[in-house]
Amino acid sequence: MRLTMVGTGYVGLVSGVGFANLGNDVICLDIEEEKVNRLSNGQLTIYEPGLEEIFARNLKDKRLTFTTDTQKACQKSEVIFICVGTPPNSRGEADLAAVKDVAAFIGKYMNDYKVVVNKSTVPVGTAEIVRNIIRKHQFEPIPFDVVSNPEFLREGAAVKDFENPDRIIVGTDSDRAEKIMSSLYRSLARTERPIMLTDIRSAEIIKYASNAMLATRISFMNQLAHFCEKAGADITQVSRGMGLDARIGSRFLHAGLGYGGSCFPKDVKALISTMEKYGCDTDLFQAVDRINDKQNTTVVEKLQSVMPIEGITVAIWGISFKPKTDDIREAPSIKIIERLQDLGAEIHAFDPIAMDNAKKILKDIEFFSNPYDTVCGCDALILVTEWDVFRNLDMKRVKNLMKRPVIIDGRNIYAAEAMKENGFTYLSIGR
Repeated sequence: MRLTMVGTGYVGLVSGVGFANLGNDVICLDIEEEKVNRLSNGQLTIYEPGLEEIFARNLKDKRLTFTTDTQKACQKSEVIFICVGTPPNSRGEADLAAVKDVAAFIGKYMNDYKVVVNKSTVPVGTAEIVRNIIRKHQFEPIPFDVVSNPEFLREGAAVKDFENPDRIIVGTDSDRAEKIMSSLYRSLARTERPIMLTDIRSAEIIKYASNAMLATRISFMNQLAHFCEKAGADITQVSRGMGLDARIGSRFLHAGLGYGGSCFPKDVKALISTMEKYGCDTDLFQAVDRINDKQNTTVVEKLQSVMPIEGITVAIWGISFKPKTDDIREAPSIKIIERLQDLGAEIHAFDPIAMDNAKKILKDIEFFSNPYDTVCGCDALILVTEWDVFRNLDMKRVKNLMKRPVIIDGRNIYAAEAMKENGFTYLSIGR
């Protein structure tokens, strides 16, 4: 099948490479010429485990191409995936400007029947907006269908998620589009991982509802963690005891520094905004969002309980919003570092992958190439991102390198008793 992916971010690039690896001919379209040139020359623009090998193979076999030519990308494909960003605006609404621009050029350039697929995360009703824009920009009536096919790719596990999806949601009101999409995804579907066909509006809501539920579980555990600290309990034991209940399950029940990244923060806000437009109460989701904002910097408050922050040097381990990605969008580390700097602290920082991105937006920070050099001479260490590289370090060496042996563990990856036995002043979340 001939496919076009409009947008070469995480969703467009991973999906495009994945579809090419299934034997399809895939054109990836982007307006950034430098980015397209880099990708065409075999240089990945994102870090994603497992992506590099299949990207190189399909680029070499010419099943995967990159272009800035909108007309060519539109006319040479049967299915066009819209994979552009929908960032929040000042009111928390999803900004659909890029989606609308894509719909306009599809209408202008389409030369035969197309299936236009909204893969970007968009509010309910967007398919109808896209349909109307395409019709408005057509020079002559040409049949097409608009489908909602939300993505569920986790950064750091996106290749695995594409190849082994939990479910494939296809929202459509067209038999013709349904057959094409079912054929495209048939090789990925399994009995326990089905293609689920829905109406378009239900498909649009499923994505937001899924992310809001996961965000709610995270904020639930983070608020409970404060109670555990006050009551003298251990949130990790509470989490395990809850997770063993089959009705609840263990995933997303870990207390920490809250959620970040390009999805949960903006999707919760966008869901609130959309629900309010429909006259619905949003108090639960507003609480989820508010709890998360406060949780992001709770480690700063913990550090303040141990020492004055003005004039000290703080080491930060981990900058990306989660392990196995270089994405720092809405990362708790940014808020933590900026808050510490406002209070007068100097910052040392290390991340295995994300430092190049961090250097573009974080100022007046000294970056280091390994965890040990990062803590040298520091008054405190804050672990922000739970990369595996931090789990089994020589903590006696870490203690000897630090000016004061204070650790704030924002992800509860260390055993509290072991840290205290090693001579650290050790604080964690909910324990």
